[in-house]
Amino acid sequence: MGDLLGLSDALHVSSLPGLARVIQLALAPVFLLTGIGSILNMLTGRLTRIVDHARRIEDDFTPKDHPNHTRQVDELRLLDRRMRIVNNAIFLATASAVALCTVVAAMFLAELAGFGFARTLAVVFATSLLLLIASLVMFLFEVRLAVGAIFVRDELLERQ
Repeated sequence: MGDLLGLSDALHVSSLPGLARVIQLALAPVFLLTGIGSILNMLTGRLTRIVDHARRIEDDFTPKDHPNHTRQVDELRLLDRRMRIVNNAIFLATASAVALCTVVAAMFLAELAGFGFARTLAVVFATSLLLLIASLVMFLFEVRLAVGAIFVRDELLERQ
């Protein structure tokens, strides 16, 4: 069918138009990498702020008999939990990016070498998306945990 449409030459890597088409097809998923990069940037920023907050509490940590001690321990436990969640989200987003890069490289090399393992690449691409979804769910869970931990005293809100 490709010969009937005159596409056989255009899809072979031996021709310049064929190479351009292969590069175009292989790089299409790369736009998703930009989004993953933005997510990773945001997650590392959150992790940095959580770590900084934990260090501030550690610097002002009080002895067991101090009235603030229990609150500090509770807050450090929460921050530790949030750090683990964000760290897992970073791991999942990075794994998603690695899987996506594998798809892009394999698409290019498969076309170049004439291999046909589209189903395998489709599975790896779907895995990349599932890893990204899992990372975003972890992010959502961490945000809900952080917001749930915020408590503003009523007297500061000046409610009647």
